[in-house]
Parts: sequence; structure tokens; C-alpha cells
Amino acid sequence: MAIPLAKLLISAVAVFTLVSASLATSEMPFMVVHKKVTLNRLKSGVERVLVSFDIYNQGSATAYDVTLTDNTWIKKTFDVVNGNKSRTWERLDAGGILSHSLELEAKVKGPFYGAPALVTFRIPTKTVLQEAYSNPILPLNILADIPPTDLLAVAKRVLAKYGSLVSVISMVVLFVYLIATPSKPNAAKASSKKKR
Repeated sequence: MAIPLAKLLISAVAVFTLVSASLATSEMPFMVVHKKVTLNRLKSGVERVLVSFDIYNQGSATAYDVTLTDNTWIKKTFDVVNGNKSRTWERLDAGGILSHSLELEAKVKGPFYGAPALVTFRIPTKTVLQEAYSNPILPLNILADIPPTDLLAVAKRVLAKYGSLVSVISMVVLFVYLIATPSKPNAAKASSKKKR
């Protein structure tokens, strides 16, 4: 009695494993969205924010009606100089990449905390739009007062950090130079022997 029950249990587990494995490897797009922000100070009081997006389809199926929306940049804080805060593509094939960028000009001084961008896409097997979010950005210090750099302090910091490495490398180079080059007295003796 126990043997048929064990066989039934083992066969049920095997069927469950095969069904779950087939569902796990079904063809679906998998979106990875990378958001990168850089600050570019043009002159005193004017700072541009460069935002770039890379959307990767790491899945095994094509995504359709791909829409990128980034509502982080509100009008009272930023003016759009170049590009749009949203963009739509017809499709993104498996293994493909889409890129988008925009340039903003900051109006307000101070720290800024941005939210992730939203990517929506459609897959043929589902009626509901799928969503993916980008990575969040680090806090930006817009129009921050940058203290002037003291060259002597920078030199001291570099010397403290890399001084021992430079001294070891210079000693090794000096040792190799001394071994590789002949000394002058030996060279003079060798030339006088050749004359005889």
C-alpha cells in the first residue's frame, strides 16, 4: 500500500516540476532600464542636467509599444532645453537596446532627489501593460557652491596616497638600470684591450 502511494507522490512531484519549469522558461521580455544623470556647470548660476536612459530587453521575446516616462523633472525646478521627458518606440526586440536623452536647465539651488523612470510595454500574450522601473538616481546638489581647490593640498593628498608606490617603483627602475648598464671603468678597460 505504501509503495503505490509513494509512486503516485513521486509522479505528482515530477509533473509539477515539469509544468513549473515550462512556465518559468516561457518567452517574455525582461526590461532593464538604466538612468544616468550628470551635472554640467556652464557658468556661475547656470547648471545643465544631462539625463540619459538605456533600455535593454534581456528577455527572450519582443516587447511592443515601449514607452519611457520620467516625471521627476518638474517645471518649477527645471526647464527642458533639449529632448522630451517621455518617448515611445514601436518595438524592442529580444537582446535589443533603446537609448534616449534629454537636457535640462536647473532653476533652483539645493539638493534634488529624483524618482525612477517608468517604462511600460505590451506583450502579445497579456492584455495588461507591463511595467519596469529604472534605477533611482543619487541625490544631486544643484548649483552647489564649489570651494576653490588648493593645489598644494591636492599635491599633499596625492603624495600621501601614492608616495610609497612611487618610491618603490623608482627604486626598482634604478636597480634595473644599474644592473643593465655597464660601469665606465670596465668599459674603458675593454676598449683598451681591443686596441692591443
